[in-house]
Amino acid sequence: MTAYHDLEWGVPVHNDKQLFGKLVLDGFQAGLSWAIILRKRDAFLKAFDGFDPEKMARYDAKRIARLLRDPGIVRNKQKIKSAVGNARAFLKIQEGGESFDEFLWQFVGGKTKVNAWKTLKRLPAETRESAAMSKALVERGFRFVGPTIVYAFMQAVGMVNDHLVTCHRYGELSK
Repeated sequence: MTAYHDLEWGVPVHNDKQLFGKLVLDGFQAGLSWAIILRKRDAFLKAFDGFDPEKMARYDAKRIARLLRDPGIVRNKQKIKSAVGNARAFLKIQEGGESFDEFLWQFVGGKTKVNAWKTLKRLPAETRESAAMSKALVERGFRFVGPTIVYAFMQAVGMVNDHLVTCHRYGELSK
């Protein structure tokens, strides 16, 4: 968890496929701890072809059944099916000529929103921006993208800097 915090969490991501992969992982986190998902991340990457949306969009019932038997990942049928459906929705966005990066980052005006939290108690579970992004994703066919999941995603990919002001990463990522 320390390495994830110090090297990844809150670092701005602008690559469409990386953003898609992180959104899928956050969807699998629903109802679970991030530590569980992080421990299983390598297995998820292997099971889901590196979160390649072109490959995932072609998954059929047989492939989904195989994923449901994979002990290395979270074996939740709804979450697995939503990951496949989200790959299809991602491709529709790109086929429409829009980058996933631009679509997502518009909700924070294209740049990291820097907060100044002094205690963890102040951190919100969701925001106006995460609610708007969630709604837009659902309208485009995504699932497991509620406002709380989306806010965790926004934190992870650096759309918001929610490191506490006392954290060494706060200043590094605020530049």
